[in-house]
Amino acid sequence: MRYTTAGQLWNIISPREFVDFSYTVGYKDGLLSCGISLDWSEKRPEFVRGYNHPCGWFCVPLKDNSDQSVLTGYIQTDLRGIIPQSAVDTAMASTLINFYGDLRKAL
Repeated sequence: MRYTTAGQLWNIISPREFVDFSYTVGYKDGLLSCGISLDWSEKRPEFVRGYNHPCGWFCVPLKDNSDQSVLTGYIQTDLRGIIPQSAVDTAMASTLINFYGDLRKAL
């Protein structure tokens, strides 16, 4: 899977591109999705190639209420490039907040 992110913080953090292998299976009445970035020789010059270390997401229904689930994610992303750590921390926090907000709207 190839995906891109827009520039962050007024493009202090350049747009990123990730190429990941992702695998999703049923797990305990829910889902388990895991992935890792791949070394892919084709690169687009307008993006910095980021890297996702092995990661995973578990989505498991609650035992007392199957209409609700618990989503747990384990991620370790290397944005690569020269970026101040404070900018990385700010961008990652806002990206995760937006991800969960968008997921809530979609569901």
